[in-house]
Amino acid sequence: MPVLNGTDNNMRGKDMIRCNNQNCFINYFFGVKSMKNIYLAFFVMILMFIGCEKNTIENKTNGDGMLLINGQRTFIIGSYHLPKTETPFVTLKENGFYYVHVSPDKKQLDQAQKNGLRVWIGTGVIREDHAQEDRARIKKTVEVYKDHPALLCWEIADEPAFTWKSAKMRIKPKAMIETYNLIKSIDKKHLIYTNHGPVNLISTLKKYNPATDITSVDVYPVIPHGITPTYALYDDGLQGDLLNSYISQVGEYMEKMRKVAGPGRPVFAVLQGFAWEALKKEQERNPKMILYPTLAESRFMAYDAIVHGAVGINYWGMSYSPQPGKFIDNLYKVTRELSQMQVVLSARKYDLKIDKAYHELGYSVDTGIEILAKRVDGKIYLLTVNSDKNPVKVTLKGLPQKLKSAQVLQENRKVDIVNGELTDSYKAFDTHIYKLQ
Repeated sequence: MPVLNGTDNNMRGKDMIRCNNQNCFINYFFGVKSMKNIYLAFFVMILMFIGCEKNTIENKTNGDGMLLINGQRTFIIGSYHLPKTETPFVTLKENGFYYVHVSPDKKQLDQAQKNGLRVWIGTGVIREDHAQEDRARIKKTVEVYKDHPALLCWEIADEPAFTWKSAKMRIKPKAMIETYNLIKSIDKKHLIYTNHGPVNLISTLKKYNPATDITSVDVYPVIPHGITPTYALYDDGLQGDLLNSYISQVGEYMEKMRKVAGPGRPVFAVLQGFAWEALKKEQERNPKMILYPTLAESRFMAYDAIVHGAVGINYWGMSYSPQPGKFIDNLYKVTRELSQMQVVLSARKYDLKIDKAYHELGYSVDTGIEILAKRVDGKIYLLTVNSDKNPVKVTLKGLPQKLKSAQVLQENRKVDIVNGELTDSYKAFDTHIYKLQ
């Protein structure tokens, strides 16, 4: 399980033991002059090994990828852009965001810190034909900002493997790995984040794993039929390349990215904060093709990603969307809800065997209802999504017999639980969050 800013508060001063120095405890031990200090040295050595284990990026035994920040499991909600308001950092904080992408600018980092936000900064990659120049620039950026309390992580380059309509890697893994190693040689305590496009082979994307601590994928499936393809949209008018062209492809791409990342490495989802047609120059836009995700769609995509293993969600493209505006208002409803659910979302998965019995409605059931169970303070939460394009009615069987009802969060209603069974109906791509009583 990753740890950010995970230094031990019990180790202070010139003799503080740091995990990135393999010989530190030896130096400390042989520098002591009394039995009391020898005992203290052994104690500190134990603390060091505990700390080193915490700082392991991949916990091979029980790590689930959730970020551990200052000892607290934390589900991440972030934005690639600052809102178009007079106080953008305040706007983000008020609407549930945890961190934001900023330029390497101390004023921005200070504003983020002042408003209780974290940031991530792009460093750029070491280019083969500009290696000396790039190494100097990256080294300077990392040295200047690595100790700023608002810094959460670094990003080297976005979508390094993706080249539109080409199999050629835009940035080769070797360059990413070289840059990663440079950053880590200067700053060992902050993680490095890499977002991939949804396409490319799993085997190709795995080649970038040595260059990242957090893996991400961007999926933007709300696209009107008949749109004129533009950058990142293929000839069929879609961004993704799976057979599933519906918004439930978010979950499928998360499953793909989990295979890329491997066990324990955090996986984020980058979700849609824009309309595709609005990315074009104003004079080139077709107003009839400007289509934003609805509130229900944005909520579904967020929980679909979470059910399939996302431990963080970033939104891209909000700077291209009207502010204020209906879409942004709806999106903020989702981010505020996710923030309010922080304790639940950051909890470990709760193993609960649930059988699903579907009721006949005249439709096939393809993927159907997908469920992630969490347990917090003795209460069970079921995060559920209907990944089908058709409505379904389902009975969830196998719940603990003592349960009598379920509160459906955000819906102001309850559902009875009888003999361990809960029956409810879902619209197409619907979301129900149950708090079991």
